[in-house]
Amino acid sequence: MSGGGDELKLLSTWFSPFGSRVKLALHLKGLSYEYVEEDLMNKSQLLLESNPVHKKVPVLFHGGKALCESMVIVDYIEAAFPDAGPPLLPSDPYERAVARFWVAFIENKFVAPWCQMFDVTKTPDEKTEGLKQILAARATMEGALEEYSKGKGKPFFGGDSVGCVDIALGGLLVWVRASEVLSGVKLLDAATAPLLSAWAERFAALDAAKAALPDFGRVLEYAMKMRGPAAAGAVAANK
Repeated sequence: MSGGGDELKLLSTWFSPFGSRVKLALHLKGLSYEYVEEDLMNKSQLLLESNPVHKKVPVLFHGGKALCESMVIVDYIEAAFPDAGPPLLPSDPYERAVARFWVAFIENKFVAPWCQMFDVTKTPDEKTEGLKQILAARATMEGALEEYSKGKGKPFFGGDSVGCVDIALGGLLVWVRASEVLSGVKLLDAATAPLLSAWAERFAALDAAKAALPDFGRVLEYAMKMRGPAAAGAVAANK
């Protein structure tokens, strides 16, 4: 895996929630980068060479090397630029491990069943099971946010500032809102998840989120066009 130059270059798609995670980290750190839009229907040689195993976006190039997988890239950004912007991971080893646990939880218990729920190749029972898993994960994340706040009203999973858990979930925020419209199921509403709902509002108001997240209307239009197996595939094709 290789890329040219010492500059930061991000290869992704405008709609990728996983690419949004990397953009969030870069903006929170105040790092300049070149953005290259990838066409997943006609994958570039750059993508195929830089991520030959999965052939997915996002890919971040730095120092002549390519890095893949969104949260691996976020980890790298923190390690490579520890003095730029606020820390994205805790300095304490235990707290850092806990944060990584919740990132894995979001991947396995929220993202995976979310894709399942919108995949028309799945049976109705499988879709229903996917929704059940999402709602269970939402309840767990609501409790986790309450614990992270330590009863002191901390605004984010990272405490007073955004951390890697916020990035992992926040990168999905626009797509979650679009899926609420498509499915009619409210995932982050104040009635059933008041802490997550308030967190989502705070997160969306961040300058980094405004710069990194795609436009909701554009995502919704795109999702409606691709509704069905392609909609799930659009998520599965980038991570």
